[in-house]
Amino acid sequence: MWDPAKYLDYADLRARPFHDLVARVGAAEPRRVVDLGCGPGNLTVSLRERWPSAVLECGDSSPEMVAAARSRGLDATLLDVRDWTPAPDTDVVVSNAVLQWVPDHGSLLRRWASSLPSGAYLAVQVPGNFNAPSHVLTRELAASPAWSSRLAEVILREDDAVSSPLEYANLLADAGCGVDAWETTYVQPLHGPRPVLEWITGTALRPVRAALSDAEWERFRAELAPRLDAAYPARPDGITWFEFRRVFFVAQV
Repeated sequence: MWDPAKYLDYADLRARPFHDLVARVGAAEPRRVVDLGCGPGNLTVSLRERWPSAVLECGDSSPEMVAAARSRGLDATLLDVRDWTPAPDTDVVVSNAVLQWVPDHGSLLRRWASSLPSGAYLAVQVPGNFNAPSHVLTRELAASPAWSSRLAEVILREDDAVSSPLEYANLLADAGCGVDAWETTYVQPLHGPRPVLEWITGTALRPVRAALSDAEWERFRAELAPRLDAAYPARPDGITWFEFRRVFFVAQV
């Protein structure tokens, strides 16, 4: 389960990669704009504002997220991106922080590129921080003797969950697309007690939460918190810096 309210913690900081991604899409008057993995819809509404004459299609695999998006007036649907096929008039596809959850998404990208009409844009952003302390420490704790039996079946993503900008650029160039690929590391200022733990609770820790009882979940968080505090110490002014690497590409068919 996704918790839309928890996901929206630090909403402004989480939104920066989305806006940087969409800013590189050059479509002037697209017929149909699609947001695959729309989450609670807080960012999808900006697509409607930018392209008001386009048909806006959006969906997510989480019923909770779909309900939250619908509460914003969006006609969101429940979908698995692996099963999605573009309609013939699809001119823009945006996928923001979704494909890291999809193994072998390179084949999915090739299929989408071959199915989109000429001139269409495919804009994707994925996290590239799986070797950051936040993720490494979570994997280490999950694999520890205290937790390995409870979390043996939980898949915690590692660095091979996504490719490099160059690898994505080559994949889509081989598919006949023009490609703009890059990466950015945002140095995010977080505030409050244990902010990195709260940040990853809304995203990376979801598989752990789903596998544990309420009591076990609180114990796991209590054991992870001091490890994260040591890796991400707060400054005297209360700021905790959190390096947030993201991988982007915009392909035009």
